[in-house]
Amino acid sequence: MNTIFRSFFIVTICLFGCWNISYGANMAKIGIIDFQKIIEKSDIGKASSKTIKDRGNEMTKTLKKKESEIERMKKELDQKSLVMNKEAREDQERMLRNKINDIKSLQRQYSRVLNELQNELLGKLEKKVGMIVEELGKKDGYTLIMERKAGGVMYAPNAIDVTGKVIRKLNALD
Repeated sequence: MNTIFRSFFIVTICLFGCWNISYGANMAKIGIIDFQKIIEKSDIGKASSKTIKDRGNEMTKTLKKKESEIERMKKELDQKSLVMNKEAREDQERMLRNKINDIKSLQRQYSRVLNELQNELLGKLEKKVGMIVEELGKKDGYTLIMERKAGGVMYAPNAIDVTGKVIRKLNALD
């Protein structure tokens, strides 16, 4: 009886031991992407960044031109205010205030336009990256692929970073 119990015990341990080995072989495969790196290194990301930067520079140039016009009007008003009558000076001051309000309004409009452009271009990039990541996940058997910053990932070894693969596939699309 003692031999039967011992044999049963050994067989049970072997079965549970084999079950753990097979269970461990089915581990989750996790990948990480860095969206900021994709923006900086992919062709479409660089083009989007350049478009946003160029548009911002155009807007800045326009605003600086209008600001210098306001400065010129201020100097002119300061110089001529002593010889102007009260009504003419008030007209000039009102025109100056209107120009200042116009430039503030234009700054808000430009900021809104730049945000919309950035959201549009990055949205298109994000959509393409999403398709590539889904394809990569299915093809390579990933259980989960997370974005480094949005996913709250504080640390991940480089071995699970698939950003390079995503950039290569993204550049191949164009």
